[in-house]
Amino acid sequence: MRWLTLYARSRQAPASLCVVLAGALVVWALARIGGGGPQDPRLSAIVLTAGATAVSVGLGGQEPALDRAAAIRWMPRRAAHVLLGGVLVAAVLVAVGTLDGQRADADFAAFVLRDSAGLMGLAAFGAAGLGAQYAWIPPFAWLSFSFVLPPSPDGATQLLTWLLLPPDTAAATWTALALAVSGTAVYAVAGPRR
Repeated sequence: MRWLTLYARSRQAPASLCVVLAGALVVWALARIGGGGPQDPRLSAIVLTAGATAVSVGLGGQEPALDRAAAIRWMPRRAAHVLLGGVLVAAVLVAVGTLDGQRADADFAAFVLRDSAGLMGLAAFGAAGLGAQYAWIPPFAWLSFSFVLPPSPDGATQLLTWLLLPPDTAAATWTALALAVSGTAVYAVAGPRR
C-alpha cells in the first residue's frame, strides 16, 4: 500500500483531486446563479475538460530517468492512471449534479462517462506526444473547437463535436471510445514524452 501512496504523491494526485473538486463546485455555483443546471452539456463539458486537464498533470513523473530505471512494469500503471482519472472526473461531476436534490438520470451519467473517457484519451495522447506538462492542450483544443463549430447532422461535424452531443448519438460514442482506447494504449506503451 505504501507504493500506491508514493505513486499518488509523485503524480500530484491530491492536488489534482482538489482542482477537480473545486472546478466542479465553481461551475455548479455559477450554474445556479445563471439559472442553468449542472446537467447542461456545455457546462458539463467545461467541468470534464477542466478535470481531465487537472489529472493530466500527473501523467508524467518528477524525473523521467528515475521512472525508466524503476524495476516495475509501467504499462499497467499508466493505463490504470488514465482510466481511474477518467472515472474520478466523471464521478465528481455526477455527484455535483445531484447536489440540488436532483437525481442524475442514466442519460446524464452516460454523457458524463462518455465525455470523461474521451477527454482522458486525449490527455493521454497529449502526454505521449507533447509531454505531461502539455497534456492539457488536446482536451482544451477539442473543447474550444466544439464550442465554435456550428451544430450539424452530418457525420464529420458529429465526429468533431462529440463532446456536446446527446449520449444516444452513435458517432459521438464511437469517437469518444476510439479516443479513450487509442490514447490510453499509446500512453501505456510509450509513456510520457521526455
